[in-house]
Amino acid sequence: MHPFTQFGMVFSVASWYKGSLFFTLFILLANALVCASVKVSGDSIVPDARPHIIFLLTDDQRADALGVMGNPVIQTPHLNAMAKDGYLFRNAYVTTSICSVSRASLLSGQYMSRHKISDFSTNFTEEALANTYPMRLQKAGYHIGFIGKYGVGNRPPSDRFDFWSCWDRGQPPYWLKDGAGKDVHHTDSVERDVMRFLDEYGTQATPFCLSVSFKAPHELDGDPPVYQVQERFESLYEDISIPAQPNGGEEAWKRTPPFFHNPKNIARKRWEGLFGSEEQYQANVKNYYRLITGVDEVVGKLREKLTRLGIDDRTVIIFMGDNGFCLGNHGLEGKWFGYEESVRVPLIIYDPRKPIATPGDIQEMVLNIDIAPTILGYAQVPIPPSMQGMDLRQVALHKQPTRPDFYYEHTFMGSPGIPKVEGVIGSRYKYMIYTEHAYEELFDLDQDPYELNNIAADEVHVQRLKQMRERYALLKQAAQ
Repeated sequence: MHPFTQFGMVFSVASWYKGSLFFTLFILLANALVCASVKVSGDSIVPDARPHIIFLLTDDQRADALGVMGNPVIQTPHLNAMAKDGYLFRNAYVTTSICSVSRASLLSGQYMSRHKISDFSTNFTEEALANTYPMRLQKAGYHIGFIGKYGVGNRPPSDRFDFWSCWDRGQPPYWLKDGAGKDVHHTDSVERDVMRFLDEYGTQATPFCLSVSFKAPHELDGDPPVYQVQERFESLYEDISIPAQPNGGEEAWKRTPPFFHNPKNIARKRWEGLFGSEEQYQANVKNYYRLITGVDEVVGKLREKLTRLGIDDRTVIIFMGDNGFCLGNHGLEGKWFGYEESVRVPLIIYDPRKPIATPGDIQEMVLNIDIAPTILGYAQVPIPPSMQGMDLRQVALHKQPTRPDFYYEHTFMGSPGIPKVEGVIGSRYKYMIYTEHAYEELFDLDQDPYELNNIAADEVHVQRLKQMRERYALLKQAAQ
């Protein structure tokens, strides 16, 4: 005889017992319970009530590139509806505005200073990977999937996921070949994979966490870079004139740090290729918006699929951008620096269990490092001490305060291509120091929301500058 343990009870199984009807029925019942994904509480057996979780990430989408955030041009009806029924975080930021570093922060819940991924080739260590939200959810019994662009390191952990359909290294192209050799836009390819995942895992009782990373609206790198959109969106916004950026003129460019004016400045070179003329500006901002509308279409189809599967009432959806983007702001194209357009991103959390009476418009300052602990919180998985972010469920439900400011860091490449910058971003004051040049910026966002007047050298603000320097040193050390 040997012991057989299941659901907290021990049975002694003899050879004569195996042929009995009771044994057969018992095995069928045990298998059915395992397949149904049950949780055991004492002597009772209850269905797994933990929600499914879907995390949607766009690439280079700035905070105001969303209808519900006040953009009068862009068409994002499905995201608008999700924000209206869920939680809209109006002041969401990233701690480092560049793809790979921000993605590492999203997965780990850590500042770059702690996870140490500051470029495009460094991978998570085994220990660090084990503490990312997908791996911790898998250990807790979740099925996990990843679709689109992984974007961290050069050895993605594809074999660790139950479902994996990713462009493993660097930026994927916009046009891919499907199994029949036909061209498929990356956004449409992501949609197909999402539906495949849901067909397989959305019909099971075991909860899942699916991470979906779009290429859109990132430009296709080149000289000059370009935007490639689906044919069905090519005429969208055709008869609309895109308003000029309030801080996008020549005067704003003149007010940037003097070392920005080096001809090797990547942000300026890309500006010349995409936004250097009015014709370029109109064409490329529209293409940027078209790519986001394409993502919005996928969000609508995703929610329809969840409804057809009957799991829309137990699926939490989180939508965010990996970093912001300057559409000619300050005479620049791209991200990297601490400007508002670069560091602010959209963030929506849709929880179908949200109490109707709970306000969904959230003004608190939240960060990309908050996503991992929030996902773990929804899954009822303990948040490891290594994570530096917050569980945003408490902010949304109970209006728990978050933080008055945060540490910003961007150290990739360096001058003259992308000058290194660190600092403190607060709700009113912003302090940036370009560490290679010892060049300081201080902005009063209440009086100067477009960051056109650097008051760091103003004698009136000597005390404020001193306070921000001290706060910078304190937050930098705490981010380690």
